[in-house]
Amino acid sequence: MPYESTITFTLDTICPWTYLGFIRLTKALDVYRIANPDSPATFTLKLAPYQLYPDATQEGVDKYEWYKNEKYNGSEERMKMYMSAMEDLGRPENIKFDFTGGMMANTLHAHRILQYLQNKKEQGIQLEVLTSLYTQYFEQRAHPSSDETLQKACMVAGMSQNEAEKLVKDEDEELRETKAAIREQAGNGVDSVPYVVFEGRKRDFTLIGAKNVAEYEKALGQVAKECT
Repeated sequence: MPYESTITFTLDTICPWTYLGFIRLTKALDVYRIANPDSPATFTLKLAPYQLYPDATQEGVDKYEWYKNEKYNGSEERMKMYMSAMEDLGRPENIKFDFTGGMMANTLHAHRILQYLQNKKEQGIQLEVLTSLYTQYFEQRAHPSSDETLQKACMVAGMSQNEAEKLVKDEDEELRETKAAIREQAGNGVDSVPYVVFEGRKRDFTLIGAKNVAEYEKALGQVAKECT
């Protein structure tokens, strides 16, 4: 029997580095699985929630102005440099970063939806929803956790409109568990994202920050090598 490894990917849905890391990690998994069909290890990707800005309001503030003021002390020049740099980083991953519009807001209910789907639905649907949340927020100027954004993400992943609306509207569904999971990650020492832990038979491998595809592939190979 192959060793079953869990990869825990800790994220916040408004963090561009977790978007880059998620896309690169999923690419690495695809490449590894194709190249190693008889690998002694199999891998399951698990999402773990983290809030970079837990005090942000649900209504939110203008994303461009927030980044400019909070990250670059109001400098238009530095903000433009940042946007250009992120466009360059996103291009190889087919990510079209857009910081010129939209809102920066609280992400608790986005995490709630992801945790519910991960815990209650078939494996994989939460990854499809996460992809939609990233795309909507970073490329389509959508609010990160509005009812409209969350329902659209659920429906993109195959849920019916009625099921998606019910899940999004019931704000208590999986809320307690999600808050506990956020506290758990903080208790594990996570203070920045992405924070990725590859579970190994003998030891775990932790990568912090958005790594390139090759680095994620290397970690997969190390887990497989040490599980025999």
